[in-house]
Parts: sequence; C-alpha cells; structure tokens
Amino acid sequence: MAKIVIENLSGKEVNIHPQSRSILAALQNERVDWMHACEGKGRCTTCKLIVVKGFEQISEKTAAEIRYEQEGKLSGNERLACQAKALGDLAVRVPDEGKLPHLKYDD
Repeated sequence: MAKIVIENLSGKEVNIHPQSRSILAALQNERVDWMHACEGKGRCTTCKLIVVKGFEQISEKTAAEIRYEQEGKLSGNERLACQAKALGDLAVRVPDEGKLPHLKYDD
C-alpha cells in the first residue's frame, strides 16, 4: 500500500493501493477535497499537485500531462492528480491556484 502525505494540508495522510487508481480518485475515496473541474478526464490542470518527495514513485506521464508541460501549464515537479498513479510513498503539496476556500492550508 502506498501513502500520500499532503504537506500543506496539516500533513494529511492518504493510503492507497499502488497502481489501482489515480491519485485524485484515491483522495476522493478518502474524502479529501481536491480541486478538479473536468471530472478527472485530463482536460484541464485544476487538479495539479506539486510533488515534493517520491517523484520516482509515480506512473509515467500521460499524453495530457506531456501536452500541458509543453504548453507551460505544468512544471517538472507538477503532475495532474487525475492522471498520475502512486506506485509508492509520496509527499505532495496543493499549489496556490488549487487551494479551496473552505480548507485551511499550512504554508
């Protein structure tokens, strides 16, 4: 089982089975509110996350992520939660543009 720690959301920990689902689906399953506008279809970048540790523990980039990276909408340490799958333990952060108003973030 993989563990995702959301550093700027009070260190919230989410356990998921490696390769079983997208990071977004795992977060939703654990009732973690995460910004997403296209219902997890890789059509936008609202579910972006910043990978702090464990970048090698994420699935290969999808065509959508590569396209957004080429367009300058994703940097090298950012992934789309709806496209990426955790293969092992990760530490991530919610980017400023993805923060939800009803949650308290530690920055």
